[in-house]
Amino acid sequence: MPNSKYIFWGVLSFVLVLFLFSSTFIVTETDQVIITRFGKPVHDPITTPGIKFKLPFIEEANFFEKRFLEWDGAPNQVPTKDKRFIWVDTYGRWRIHDPLLFFQRLRDERSAQSRLDDILDGETRTAVANHDLVEVVRSSNRIPAFDPNIIDTDEVDSLKTINRGREKITREILTAAADRIRDLGIELLDLRFKRLDYVDEVREKVYDRMISERKRIADKFRSEGQGGASKILGERERDLKQITSTAYRTSQEIKGRADAEATKIYANAYNRSDETREFYRFLKTMESYDSTFTANDWLIITSKSDFFKYIKSESGR
Repeated sequence: MPNSKYIFWGVLSFVLVLFLFSSTFIVTETDQVIITRFGKPVHDPITTPGIKFKLPFIEEANFFEKRFLEWDGAPNQVPTKDKRFIWVDTYGRWRIHDPLLFFQRLRDERSAQSRLDDILDGETRTAVANHDLVEVVRSSNRIPAFDPNIIDTDEVDSLKTINRGREKITREILTAAADRIRDLGIELLDLRFKRLDYVDEVREKVYDRMISERKRIADKFRSEGQGGASKILGERERDLKQITSTAYRTSQEIKGRADAEATKIYANAYNRSDETREFYRFLKTMESYDSTFTANDWLIITSKSDFFKYIKSESGR
């Protein structure tokens, strides 16, 4: 009998402990719980932390994250509106804002991730296909570093004007997907492009086009520079001729005034006396001898020539 009594109390204690553990559960600050009975929700969602109670064995506590969750999309090959195939890789953040609706529609996070893949990848593909590549890549317009009159910016992909841009496109995807996801008890918090890249078949063609664009720009700059250089050289030549002409005219005017002054001095000296006139004739004749004769010259003239007069008078002495 004493052994039977101990066994009874032991079994009773075990049942009470098992009953206690089956009827209580702990909700942390990061959890939200749905209580189900035979697989169907029976209570409102539990979102406050603490020790909670449920019916043992027939009710089950289903825990869901209250924190932000990560969604990482698979890279997809998507064509843009201008028929360029690119790799698009996206990521996002979401949370369970209605755990009861989430449980009824999806049951668990694995199903939620699968459904997010379908919705977000589809909306991303649609948005990219409705816009040109430059709209998907850039978020703002660029200011060219050169005169737009020299290069047509519409001919250069990197300088084309965008109307929406990557930021607005991601907001469009976020808005379109959020409306569909909200019915699943999920709130989509953010969506971003992780990677945008050309496929291998297109990349080389794009590089060749970029090189040809830069060469065309460089050729136009060289042509403009050569035109500017020719203009500068022409202006320099014109200024040089103008300066030379002015200087020559000034020098000739100075020489004219000097010759006039010299002639005036010579005339005044010539008219002073007979001796002065004779000396002047003698001096000018000697100057003409010096400028006319050299050591190798032969001169045949008559002895009666005025040009020979002073030589004859000198030799006659």
